[in-house]
Amino acid sequence: MEATNQASQKFRDQGIAPSHTAEHLLNQTMVRMFGCGRAVSAHVERKKSKCDYLLPSDLTEQQIAELETRVNEVIAQHLPVYCEYMPRVEAEKLFDLSKLPDHASGDLRIVKIGSYDACPCVGAHVENTSELGRFKVLSSSYEGGVCRIRWRLE
Repeated sequence: MEATNQASQKFRDQGIAPSHTAEHLLNQTMVRMFGCGRAVSAHVERKKSKCDYLLPSDLTEQQIAELETRVNEVIAQHLPVYCEYMPRVEAEKLFDLSKLPDHASGDLRIVKIGSYDACPCVGAHVENTSELGRFKVLSSSYEGGVCRIRWRLE
């Protein structure tokens, strides 16, 4: 429980708000491009971050280039980032809530990025994608059905 609380506190840090918002865009872009779920694990930092996805293979150089292009196109749309609250019973119909702690109940905070992404989240985010800078994939690797993408904002 203590590790969960520490992770939750970290994501409330305004210093990583740009990277955390970019993680949402990366997740939605991966879902759209590859039909996979959102990241099964993520380590988001100011300087560089990584996300793990369940995929049948590693990404090709062409797929990485396309992924970067698509995320940067969304950033360039200057989309508003905002929150709405929704009863958990309604959220269960729309979102995978398996990562939420058992004690999360009542209304859930849904972070929306324009009409591009919506996801339950407690973390800090920017107000507009124009605040993110350029998204850059640093590398990817593949092992045991997990594709790890290392990335940063420039």
